[in-house]
Amino acid sequence: MNSLKFPAWFSAENSKALAAPLIIIMILAMMVLPLPAIVLDILFSFNIALAIIILLTSLYTVKPLDFMAFPTVLLVSTMLRLSLNVASTRVVLTEGHTGPDAAGKVIEAFGHFLIGGNYTVGIVVFIILTIINFTVVTKGAGRIAEVGARFALDAMPGKQMAIDADLNAGLIAEQEARRRRTEVAQEAEFYGAMDGASKYVRGDAVAGIMVTIINIVGGLVVGMLQHDLGFSVALKNYTLLAIGDGLVAQIPSLIISTAAGVVVSRVASEQDIGGQLVTQLFTKPRVLYITAAIIGGMGLIPGMPHFSFLLLAVGLGGIAYAGTHLIKKETIAPEPAAIAAPAESEEATWQDIVPVDTLGLEVGYRLIPLVDKGQGGELLRRIKGIRKKFAQEVGFLAPPVHIRDNLELKPSVYRITLKGVEIGTGEALTGQYLAINPGMATGMLPGPVTSDPAFGLPATWIEVSFREQAQTMGYTVVDAGTVVATHINHLITLHAAELLGRQEVQQLLDHLSKNSPKLVEDLMPKLLPLSTLQKVLQNLLAEGVHIRDMQTIIETLAEHAARTQDPNELSALVRIALGRAIVQQIFPATSELSVIALDSKLERLLMQALQASGPEGAGIEPGLADTLVMQAEQATRHQEQMGLAPVLLVPAPLRPLLSRFLRRALPQIKVLSHAELPDSKTIKVTSLVGGQV
Repeated sequence: MNSLKFPAWFSAENSKALAAPLIIIMILAMMVLPLPAIVLDILFSFNIALAIIILLTSLYTVKPLDFMAFPTVLLVSTMLRLSLNVASTRVVLTEGHTGPDAAGKVIEAFGHFLIGGNYTVGIVVFIILTIINFTVVTKGAGRIAEVGARFALDAMPGKQMAIDADLNAGLIAEQEARRRRTEVAQEAEFYGAMDGASKYVRGDAVAGIMVTIINIVGGLVVGMLQHDLGFSVALKNYTLLAIGDGLVAQIPSLIISTAAGVVVSRVASEQDIGGQLVTQLFTKPRVLYITAAIIGGMGLIPGMPHFSFLLLAVGLGGIAYAGTHLIKKETIAPEPAAIAAPAESEEATWQDIVPVDTLGLEVGYRLIPLVDKGQGGELLRRIKGIRKKFAQEVGFLAPPVHIRDNLELKPSVYRITLKGVEIGTGEALTGQYLAINPGMATGMLPGPVTSDPAFGLPATWIEVSFREQAQTMGYTVVDAGTVVATHINHLITLHAAELLGRQEVQQLLDHLSKNSPKLVEDLMPKLLPLSTLQKVLQNLLAEGVHIRDMQTIIETLAEHAARTQDPNELSALVRIALGRAIVQQIFPATSELSVIALDSKLERLLMQALQASGPEGAGIEPGLADTLVMQAEQATRHQEQMGLAPVLLVPAPLRPLLSRFLRRALPQIKVLSHAELPDSKTIKVTSLVGGQV
């Protein structure tokens, strides 16, 4: 027997894609095609169920983007209610003379059960529901959505820079950064869509009033003129039908308006709305005790409903009593462990000599939670991410960072050491955020003014409640752990040459020999000692050149090692071989290189000094040196103001001399030689050094 086969286009994914167009077409068809009463009953019941589903979904969402389809759902549900109004109006006007059940049992039930068959009561209830929906819930939700959309758009640059800061610090991977950027963009789009979608609900409320009035007036005309009904009979029949129809539409509309208000008014946290309400309203015993006392006092006043007030006071007191005991139970401190008796002093041994840690992090006692897994500190995980990112970008694995507490430091101060010597220090306030001004922030923030310990940018420590405001004003906002991690990442990149020891060089060779054993075997140790290779790699790292392409480095050294063993000369040859990678690192994704150049007169002076004393003993006359530094600093500032990388382009013989000379005074400037530039790149001189020499 042949099995039943569906067409190739019919699948679960395709059926989901077809669902939305079919629903829209069916809703529009309901406005045109007549529907029997039984179908109206089913659709009205579905409309109420849909409204309840939307409300419960909004209550159980943790953040607005968990219900990202809500603006579209608002549009579809509004169109569904309006279509049902049109369909029910057609039935009311054509069959209303037959009785109150002409438009189905649902409308009849709302017309009789909810308002007791009294159309005056029905009109009043309908008007009250409409006013609540139109002037309170919908108007408030629309205003919150409007403000949220503006704040979300204003905060986008700050949030994007915070993501870039985490990515550069190695705290997150590129995939996670893309996900966060997408989430930031989606949040802005969501609030913008909610701002517009809230207008649907307000328009629906107005349409509900107009449809109800039209049904009443039109019903009177049709009943009296076409079906010869008396005024009182026609008024009762058509008013009950119209009010029942209006209530059937307005109650789901009020439910969905409430859902919209819940979605846009919630503050982002890790709890849903129910969890926030219970946690923040009923977990403060003092508040509950005072409330219970006030309610109990009101219950003792003569004429008051004593039972209701006293029962509520007892209930609140019981909740407060239970909460007090729960808090006491959670805050009971564990008994301190018995202090061990001091051991007898022993003779000094070679084991007492502790090797110096290559990289160390010392923290004050208030920063211990940042490095303690038991207290939720994530700095250890972030440091692992920094080392991984450093290895992927620079080309070798940095030594582990040994962390310990130091009671000699101030409580919120940390210190970063390299081989036991301090290379950086800073302050991090746990529980607060550092708002960094990248140069485009507007306004001042309350809190201690400081500077970013990694890059020296002006910054302010702020409370958690000011985080969103700071992002809206253009600040880059990071927590205390990110401040420390970014500082560590900056310093290990800056001191990469000192972190590359012989052990790391040998590990690099061992790793390379797994794929290219012959290449390593031909160079080491036949042509070049390990110490020379280490010096060459350190020269590259000192000038910010990554050594990921070890195969090109080894091939270049193998080609020239028979002619020279000078590390500086070999470093220059390797730089030429890595020229394309060096330029790509400084000028990503551009074919035109905007650089700083030397004036021809200054270039001749420097070449003469170099030829007179040789490359090792070359020196620059003090007056000329001061002028060179001053003009190079001006050119660097000019490049940075134009958003360009400060790169000085010089002839190949002058590059080592100027690189060593400018590295101390202007560490941000990169010195390239003409030989290192790929032929495919175009050079554009945007600044000149030495024009006044």
